[in-house]
Amino acid sequence: MIFKVYFQEQANEVPVREKTKTVFVEAGSEKEVRTKLIDRAINIEYIQKVEKAFLEYEQQNEDFKVLEI
Repeated sequence: MIFKVYFQEQANEVPVREKTKTVFVEAGSEKEVRTKLIDRAINIEYIQKVEKAFLEYEQQNEDFKVLEI
C-alpha cells in the first residue's frame, strides 16, 4: 500500500498549512509508516492511504515519488 504523509520539517514546529510538506511511503500499515519515519526529525500531521483513482491522480504529478526506506 502507498500512504501520503503530511508533515512539518521541524519536529517542534506547530502545523501551518503553508509549510506542510508531503511524501509518499510504501508500507503495510500506518504504524509501519511511522516506524519507517521515526529516525527523521519531522512532525507528522496526517497519514492518508492512497489507492485507486486517488493514486492514479497523484501518479500524474511529475513530482510523484515513493520513498525507498
